Formats: sequence, structure tokens, C-alpha cells
Amino acid sequence: MLTPNEVAGFVVNALDGKKAKDIKLLRTSEITILADYFVICTAGSTTQLKTLSDEVEKTLKENGERPLRREGHRSGGWILIDFGCVVVHLFLQEEREFYTLERLWGDAEDVDISSMIARKK
Repeated sequence: MLTPNEVAGFVVNALDGKKAKDIKLLRTSEITILADYFVICTAGSTTQLKTLSDEVEKTLKENGERPLRREGHRSGGWILIDFGCVVVHLFLQEEREFYTLERLWGDAEDVDISSMIARKK
């Protein structure tokens, strides 16, 4: 079983590998019981949105983690994947601007993801 930090790292890497835009990792463990982390990112199209969702699920499955639930799959501009300790929010730009989760969860710590992203040579 992976730690919340490991799950978040795998998610961030999967999203980065598929060119997600503006990836944010929020540590929410101190302000809610919903999850330890929220990962938020933007996709450039509905096709990329599905690709990001598929890649996150594939990566976590390969590492022994399956989602508890999934919302919005193939039906709009926001997909939520709940891994229990980490909730992943995949948005199209318009939906991300509308829901502004970063502002809603403004008390959460914004985690620097640069050390989590696998460097390609």
C-alpha cells in the first residue's frame, strides 16, 4: 500500500508525462478529512482530458492502487478520480476557471511538485 505522498507523486508524474497544464498539488490533510491531497490540472481538450484520466488510473493500478470512485468520466469538462488519500481533479480550462478549486481550498498548502516530476534526459 502506497503512502499518500507516493500516490500524489505517481499522479503528478502521470499528468506531467501526458502534458497536463498548470498542475497543482494541495495538501489538504490539515483542513479536511476528505483527502490528504488534491491534485488539480488543466487539459487542452476533451480528448486530452480522457487521456489524462486513463493515464492516472493505469499508473496507479500498476502500483497497486485502484480508484474508490470516478465522476464525470466522458461527460464534460471535469473528471474527478478519488483514490481515498488523493483526489484528482482534471479540468478543461473553462470549468477550472469557473470552479476555482484553488481559491475554494485556499487554506490548503500549495506543495512544490518540482521534486516529484521525473526528469527526462
